[in-house]
Amino acid sequence: MARLEVKVSPKASRDAVSGWLGGALKVSVRAAPERGKANEAVEALLAEVLELPRSAVTVVAGHTARNKRLEIAGLDDGALRERLCTIVEHAARRRR
Repeated sequence: MARLEVKVSPKASRDAVSGWLGGALKVSVRAAPERGKANEAVEALLAEVLELPRSAVTVVAGHTARNKRLEIAGLDDGALRERLCTIVEHAARRRR
């Protein structure tokens, strides 16, 4: 099981994985940070981009904060970093 630090920007114009901010992955979601909606959106977005089942991604710390810690089932830390680096690079190329 891999762990991932994320910095979340709720109420964004679109759901997106934006890149790295220090050691944390920057993630934007349209959902508002109320009643767990943003947490659910982060979990769903990362499951989608990592091509994993929704149940494989769980917020385990930072439920009410912008900085969160997630657990990703089915991947180790190295495989997770590799997939995320590929996703971030691809997103950066599309923005150019």
